[in-house]
Amino acid sequence: MSKGEIIMRRTSRREAVKSIAAAGAGILAAPFLNKGRYLLFAGSPAEYSSRAIELVGRTTVIDMLSPFAISPSRTMQLFGHPETFTSSDLEQFRSSGIRLFHIGIGNGGPDAYTESLQFFGLWNGFIAHHGQNLMRVDSPASFEELKKSAKIGVLLGLQNSDHFRRPDDVDLFFSLGQRVSQLTYNARNLIGNGSTERRDDGISDFGIAIVGRMNKLGMVVDVSHCGDRTTLDAFEISKKPVLITHANCRALVPHPRCKTDEAIKKMAETGGVMGITGVRMFVKVDEPTTIEDALNHFDHVAKLVGVEHVGVGSDSDLQGYDRMPPKENEQLRAGYKGSYAFREKIDIEGLNHPKRMFDLAEGLIRRKYSDSEIELILGGNFKRVLTAIWTI
Repeated sequence: MSKGEIIMRRTSRREAVKSIAAAGAGILAAPFLNKGRYLLFAGSPAEYSSRAIELVGRTTVIDMLSPFAISPSRTMQLFGHPETFTSSDLEQFRSSGIRLFHIGIGNGGPDAYTESLQFFGLWNGFIAHHGQNLMRVDSPASFEELKKSAKIGVLLGLQNSDHFRRPDDVDLFFSLGQRVSQLTYNARNLIGNGSTERRDDGISDFGIAIVGRMNKLGMVVDVSHCGDRTTLDAFEISKKPVLITHANCRALVPHPRCKTDEAIKKMAETGGVMGITGVRMFVKVDEPTTIEDALNHFDHVAKLVGVEHVGVGSDSDLQGYDRMPPKENEQLRAGYKGSYAFREKIDIEGLNHPKRMFDLAEGLIRRKYSDSEIELILGGNFKRVLTAIWTI
């Protein structure tokens, strides 16, 4: 090895370590490997390139659907005893490379209003309890504050709008910090139809009023779980960009939770962004299902409407569904129709762990995306469109 090569390698290592620090204090530098890759995390054999590390480190990575915990028992523990979110938990969130988590859950039914009030009250209390390490992101200015801090950002939203009994309720929940509302979950509500309903009659007159109030306030209209007609109606009705925060492409997988090319094109025309999930049955119809299959969905959206309209919406917490307590996993599956087509596993290897953003960055590098394009996918696109929607 020449002297010049030695200097270049030392320089590259210093740059990588700087990026590691930028991505979060919880990321641990480990031995430099001669083949230009790094054992980045203690206790993990996974190796990452300096390029992937640097990209995650300098991007405000946004996951537009990643609850802190998908386990109901763990969620209730966090809310009831916020001190159980320990320094070890915080370390895991920081070292994930994700700076902003949209924590929306699915709710609905006759008690949706009361339950949603409780949900946002509990979340605001939890964030306040951990105010030194967590912050609510709810305005364009929040992005700059988040970038300057070492805090983890939390974006409050719901995967249903059953709690809006009248347009004025949109104002109330906006005042509580809600900034994203999916119009429907999988079933019909007063606004429109979900993706697994037998019929899809589109958005109602009541729904038009709700979307109008959301536009006025700057609350995100999300159609991830909506039926096809309801999805298309939202693009037509909304005066602001409409988001598909977490879904996949029906051109690749004929699943009701996947979006048609028509819907993806209409979404892009509004200026919206689509987050791609790592949910196994949305990604591929059969086995093996790998990270490469998930990358096909990123490719499909980018080629169809441009890389400016695709992002990340994992639809999972940092650990994944398959690590849930078995009884809770069984109960989760029982809550969906047969059309969901669950298989033995829900997660995809490579995207089923807290460091999945580094694996995704590596995958996008393999697919020959440029650095600027990868930064857009990892967070730049959602940051841009959220800023546009929240700017009144």
